[in-house]
Amino acid sequence: MKTKDIVEALCKKHDTRNPFEIARQKKIMVIHEPLGSINGYYNRCYRQSFIHINSDLEREQQLFTCAHELGHAVLHPKANAPFLRANTFFSINKLEIEANKFAVNLLVQDEAIIELLEFSVPEIACILGLGEDLVLYKYQLLKDSKLLTAR
Repeated sequence: MKTKDIVEALCKKHDTRNPFEIARQKKIMVIHEPLGSINGYYNRCYRQSFIHINSDLEREQQLFTCAHELGHAVLHPKANAPFLRANTFFSINKLEIEANKFAVNLLVQDEAIIELLEFSVPEIACILGLGEDLVLYKYQLLKDSKLLTAR
């Protein structure tokens, strides 16, 4: 199943696109704490899932970080990135790209971008209350999936 389809099924099941609410409903503990230069991370301990979010981030960054880490929880709940990075040739980038796609599909619906194509990226970001980088990434995903033609 494609990441986008997984996201849509999850949103339908939980009746929200809010990653904090989905995490709560899935009984994933979200912990806000100072993490220095790290935005966040996902881990499991004794069958309990945790999302750790840097409390020093702006609200918008915390929202994306929660969505990204929720992507790890849903798409690869048992992956141990530090172990894989240190002891295997497995590309962690693949997991990170999947989590980014999950996050952007959770936070930005296709229709939201398509309906606002007459506006610039900064204007779309302002209208939707999102970062420009998130809007650009969603736009690129839509182009890659052939839902948009190049502008």
